[in-house]
Amino acid sequence: MSVRLPQNFSPATARTALDVLGAEIRVEKAASLERAGEAAGQAMAALHAAAPENPDRPRLLADAVDAVYGYFIQRELMGMASHGGVIRELKIPPEVLVRLGVRR
Repeated sequence: MSVRLPQNFSPATARTALDVLGAEIRVEKAASLERAGEAAGQAMAALHAAAPENPDRPRLLADAVDAVYGYFIQRELMGMASHGGVIRELKIPPEVLVRLGVRR
């Protein structure tokens, strides 16, 4: 007597399940990248709008650093190692770039 595995354990089903899972993961990565990019853009806009003598500028600078750092990390997780285009597009100033990765 031979025993046959249930059809839901067949290799074709496993491949299909992995394909579906892979697609869902890619969608989530793209959504995370979009959210991180929007957060970085908003933080940079707020920083650019603040006058140098604005008492909220240190907080805005810290927020911009955190948002840009998160965006860069998310990009790197997706295989995008070059950030030059983003730096130019968002007009990220050196005062933000030198603080990336610094713990407070």
